Amino acid sequence: MAQAQKSQSFVLAIAFIGLMFFAIGFAFGINGFLAGPLNTLYGINKLLGYLVLGLSFLPFLLFAKPATATIKKIGYKKTMALSFVFFAVSFALYAIAAQLGAKGLTLFYVSAFIGGIGNAYLNATANPYISVIGPIDSAAKRICVMGICNKLAYPVAIVFFGVLMSALNLGNEITEFSQMVTPFYIIMGIFLLLGLITLVMPLPEVKAEGEDEDSPAAESGYAAGKTSIMQFPHAIMGALALFIYTGVETMSLNTASEFVGLNAMLDGVTILDKSLVIWFPSFGMVLGYLLGVVMIPKVMSQATALRICSAIGAIGSIGMILCSFDVIAPAVAPWLLLVVAFGCSMGAPAIWPLSLKDLGKFTKTGSALLTMGIAGGAVFPPLFGLLADAYSATVGYWLCLPCFLFIFYFAVSGYKLRRK
Repeated sequence: MAQAQKSQSFVLAIAFIGLMFFAIGFAFGINGFLAGPLNTLYGINKLLGYLVLGLSFLPFLLFAKPATATIKKIGYKKTMALSFVFFAVSFALYAIAAQLGAKGLTLFYVSAFIGGIGNAYLNATANPYISVIGPIDSAAKRICVMGICNKLAYPVAIVFFGVLMSALNLGNEITEFSQMVTPFYIIMGIFLLLGLITLVMPLPEVKAEGEDEDSPAAESGYAAGKTSIMQFPHAIMGALALFIYTGVETMSLNTASEFVGLNAMLDGVTILDKSLVIWFPSFGMVLGYLLGVVMIPKVMSQATALRICSAIGAIGSIGMILCSFDVIAPAVAPWLLLVVAFGCSMGAPAIWPLSLKDLGKFTKTGSALLTMGIAGGAVFPPLFGLLADAYSATVGYWLCLPCFLFIFYFAVSGYKLRRK
């Protein structure tokens, strides 16, 4: 009976953390969607439009340590609930910014930043929680399940916003600020409800092996005798790999709309319905996650899966570069974007557990370091916007190739680095 209750509690925890990852993706999906309307309504360029998305990632760098300190003080569950409060405040400010109309651009940026604080807190809890709730060698499999919830939320957020506008008789496209006010308040209410649900959920508190400094395991193994997270080179490499991966993933998930303008035509023949383009990156990532669920760890290790996917991502990036030279028809770009997104799929599932392994009592500190790495999403979208303004959207994908090559290096040997 006790074993059955433990199994039921485990399944419930996995399902609820899946909801957390969906919420993370939903918030990022809304922020990515806003880039287009802001460009139109404010008459700003792509760089300033994608700055909304960049500002939602900046808090990962600034609030990773405060988030970890909060987890230590009040636990995982209450920290998750707190993150939803930040989300709710963010969407309330979005609504006020929309009410201000042409004067509200600065408040849009502030709103994105506050939502990013919520995302930083939620990532700081959800990622390490799902990594250590079961065996570390199969953590990538669990994170793949979370990734499916997360990445499907990106396009769902856009569709949900559109359906909400239609249900409220606000039209099918955002052409004026007032159309966004009521939907933002409704989304604010949804996040407050999620916060309340989190507080009453029976989520068990978890710890990695040796994380409790009073346990015998804390003074044994690789972490024994170490005094700083900087003495774990594989964790530092992992944070850098996560920084790069998050930037590339954010680009692939939030720039699909740039390629709708290619009319999905090849030699005059329609090869793709325009409305499907925004789903392509999510399709690519979910496909990678599904393969991860099936194959890790029975068929291949986490590191092997990361090596394969980063190589595929590099190939997709080369294809995008060839599109910028017209060696490959630009209309093929949406399909290549799917390949790039597939290459991103094993990033978080593999980098998190490979980096957290052997940290012992430094697990939460390592989680803070990795959470800071997610700030890569603040750097790459504005850079993409800058290149897209100056050249074209496909040129922006020149950023991806060196990134995938570094991730490949981490998957081959970077995660094995240990200080003797």
